This record gives sequence, C-alpha cells and structure tokens, in this order.
Amino acid sequence: MSNRFLKPIFVSLSPNTQKDDILLALKLIFQPWRYKTVQKSAIAKNWTNLLEEEFKEYLEVKHVISFNSGRSGFLAILESLDLKEGDEVLLQAFTCNAAVNPILWSILKPVFVDIDEKTLNIDPEDLERKITPRSKVVLVQHTFGLPVDLDRILEICQRHDLILIEDCAHSLGATYKSKKIGTFGKAAFFSFGRDKVISSIYGGMVTTNDDDLAKKIQDFQEKCNFPSRFWIFQQLLHPILTNLLIIPLYSFFELGRWVLIFFQKTKVLSKAVHKKEKKGERPAYLPKKMPNALAILALHQLKKLERFISHQREIARIYDENLKDFGFLLPKKDPERIYLKYPILMKGYDTDKILRKARRKKIFLNDGWRKTPIVPPDTDQAKMGYIPGSCPVAERVAKNILNLPTHINISKREVERIIKFFVA
Repeated sequence: MSNRFLKPIFVSLSPNTQKDDILLALKLIFQPWRYKTVQKSAIAKNWTNLLEEEFKEYLEVKHVISFNSGRSGFLAILESLDLKEGDEVLLQAFTCNAAVNPILWSILKPVFVDIDEKTLNIDPEDLERKITPRSKVVLVQHTFGLPVDLDRILEICQRHDLILIEDCAHSLGATYKSKKIGTFGKAAFFSFGRDKVISSIYGGMVTTNDDDLAKKIQDFQEKCNFPSRFWIFQQLLHPILTNLLIIPLYSFFELGRWVLIFFQKTKVLSKAVHKKEKKGERPAYLPKKMPNALAILALHQLKKLERFISHQREIARIYDENLKDFGFLLPKKDPERIYLKYPILMKGYDTDKILRKARRKKIFLNDGWRKTPIVPPDTDQAKMGYIPGSCPVAERVAKNILNLPTHINISKREVERIIKFFVA
C-alpha cells in the first residue's frame, strides 16, 4: 500500500480518547453551566467530589484532593510541608519540567539524581551519594509505569530522615508487592494530562494518609480559584479537534501538524506545557481547582482504566516477543507494572534519523520524552538547575530512547506495522 493511504500512527496526541469521550466533551461544550463545580444545587452533581470519592475508593487511601493538573498538586504538597527556602528536593533526571517547576516555584532547590538504564527509574546508589544536610524530600517517578524499588528507597528515606513523595503521573494502576502505587510515600500526585494513563486533558490528584498534611493541602486547594471558563472551553475542544480534524489531516502531507500549530498560536487550543514552564516560570492557570467539566471526563475514563491497562500489557507482550532478538534494550518486565509507553533504547543508532524515516511511513513517535535530561527538549536545562554531566546515564538514555505506543487506540495490526518498520 502506498504511504499516502496509510493511517497515521501516533504515540501521543490524546491517545486514550475514544468516541464516547469525544461525544462527552462535545456535549459539555454546550453546557457551560457545568464547567465549574456547582456547590449548591438540588439537581446538579458536584462531579469533582464524585471523582475524588471514586479515586479514594480505587486507591484505598484516606485523603484525595483534586487540582487542575498534577503539577498543581505537587506544588500544593510542597507548600504544605514544613520546608525552608533553599531546602533540597532530590529527584531523578530524565523527567519532565512539570516535576521540576513546582520545586522552583516553592523556592526550593532541585537536586538531580541519575537513573538506572534498565528501569529508567532513580538510581538508589546515586541518590545516597547526593544526599546533603539540606536534603529534605525525595521525589520518585515510576517512569512509564514501572514501580521504583520502593523497599530500597523507603529504607534510604528512613535512614536519612527524608520525606518520600511519589510522582505517579505515569503509573496509575500499577502495584508494588500487591499494593497500589501512590500509597507508599507521605503523599503522591497523579496527572490526568492529555497523554497520561487516563485523560481529562488537564487534571490531577493528590493522595495522602497523613491527616495533618491533608488538612494543609485542602486549605491550599480552597485558596485556589477555578480556571477561567475559556480555559475550560479550550480543554474540552482538544479531544474534539484532535480526533475529528487534526489526526485525520496528518494523512495529507502532515497538514494536521500545521492545523494544530495554528490552533495553538491562535489560542483556540492550549499547549500541554506552557512556554513559561520551559523557563521555570509559572503560567497564570497554575495552580487551580479541578473544574467540574474536566472531572466528568476524568471519571468517565477512570471507569475504563482496567481495560486500558489490559490493552497496554497485551501490546507490550507483542513488542517483547518480536523485538527481543534485534539488539534493543527493551523495558524491564514486571507483572505489576503498566506500560504508559513502551520505551526502547537504541544504542549506536541516530534516533533523529529513525524518527524522520518513521514519519515517511506515517508512524509518528516523537513524543518529546527524549534528547535532554529534562523534557521536553526545548526546556532551558540551566533554568531547571540541571548541571551538564551530573547524570550521565540519564543523558545517554535521552539520546538513545524511542517510545512506542501502547494506548487503547493502537491495534495489533498497527503494532505489526511498527515492528516491521524496526526490524526491516
């Protein structure tokens, strides 16, 4: 078949959005009275509260507090801890600026720890080396759904009197020794961003079993306003325009890419990461409360979570079986992990060249999780506080990694196209 007629394959671009999600967003577009949480009404539901209750029941935790993004939630956690200006937060390199910025906004110091190449998670040995008397918090990221070695990390935190926070943006539904991720640290935060395990385009949740900390985070949330109605409208438009216009137009000379750029430039759609965040600055829409309309989208997706995870694992199994003999470093197998994406390390290859070649086959794999220790690649690494050479494994991984799609809209036939491309 000519490449002209091939259906485009994406690793990102709201990958979990299905027809029912699009219809729900379309319905909400025309119901502006449901955009923000209705506090006093005999007929209207407070969907934000319902989402919090469902999330609490799913994770089996004492407290959940919603925000308009995971980074808003992380900021709320940091601002609710007894930390002083300049205190250190240790976190892994090969992470998103969304994990770094709340540290900077809280006038704390990020200290970057190297990663284990086989897991893409924080390296406990390097963590211990980088602990100083100013170290107060350890943030662990369960990268692409693989749980961190929590026994080891908890032991280090206890020995050095450090607070453990879990970044669960990639790992909703994963478990560690049969206990759900997000229940091990003093607090955890989850993201419902457009490319996450479940998506409400923007949205996030904080979890904790600490009563005092929960009260402080709830007080922080109460002081936040709701995002503007226009901002909420932008998010509701995203799954509609992405799936009905932008993705289909990628079949025609990648016209969809230019349509997406046009919509973002004209503010019809918002970006996943604001340009200010790439310089360590805070945009006006962070932090905010979780709006009612996005809570409706998130709750709808939460009901499909187990199906999403089952699909991810089946797709990963197919990749495992077909890519194991070609010299790539494949993701670590773990029956308790999920696969937000399927990362492969291609040592000795020019990944930029591979991406260009894949695009000619209508396979779009550039998700922004590559090239630099703090992603996306156009993030100002110096303003994030990253020192070049301080995390050599993370730098090497960033140059060698490509992420393959596992999301619910990837069929086995499309997986075969991807595999054929890599092994041809």
